[in-house]
Amino acid sequence: MNDIVSSVPQHVAIIMDGNGRWAADKGRPRSYGHHRGAARVREIVRAASDMGIGVLTIYAFSTENWRRPNYEIKVLMSLFRRYIVREVDDLDADNVRVTFIGERSPLPPNLRQLMGMMEARTANNTGMRLQIAISYGARTEITEGVRAIARAAAAGEIDPDAITQDMIGDSLYTGGVPDPDLVIRTSGEQRVSNFLLWQAAYAEFVFVDECWPDFSPELLADVLSRFGGRERRFGAVSAGGA
Repeated sequence: MNDIVSSVPQHVAIIMDGNGRWAADKGRPRSYGHHRGAARVREIVRAASDMGIGVLTIYAFSTENWRRPNYEIKVLMSLFRRYIVREVDDLDADNVRVTFIGERSPLPPNLRQLMGMMEARTANNTGMRLQIAISYGARTEITEGVRAIARAAAAGEIDPDAITQDMIGDSLYTGGVPDPDLVIRTSGEQRVSNFLLWQAAYAEFVFVDECWPDFSPELLADVLSRFGGRERRFGAVSAGGA
């Protein structure tokens, strides 16, 4: 455990992919995979907190996911509501601070209310920060942030020449949160799917073959061990000159 802790990144982001494929491989409906995936979230959140991860961001529902069949969207919205109701007490007791990132307006009003309740209940917690990306798309996030800066510039509140990368970063949903050190995607797919495009500019990426319902705390520990062996240069020359 000490080796794992010594190599733990400050911020881990996970693209939780493969629930539907996992269920189909077992001859079950996609909804079964989503239910099993939700149970896995509970395990990984607790494991991440125990391992000393400072920020965990999980990609639960993208802006593109609104194109899915209505019945599947209803299942997912129900799972989100159930997750909040079932987990808020334990997460609060575990000192986890929960925030949601994404476009809230398309979400059902009762889900938005529960999200606000969970954020308020955990706002003063000082342990791991859990960011749940729901109705999230990085291009929309960046566009909205740039629009806010443009409006401020048009109003004479800021000089356009004074706009910095830090200013743009602060305008995003994740403003004030450290950028991810490590991005993990499950299910064998190797793409970022419009997730944290600005924030992950210098993140390390790990793609694992297991679908999300099979991504165990042991697999997370293995990925963290691999991360600890990487040299992060941020565009500079390595210590060995390579």
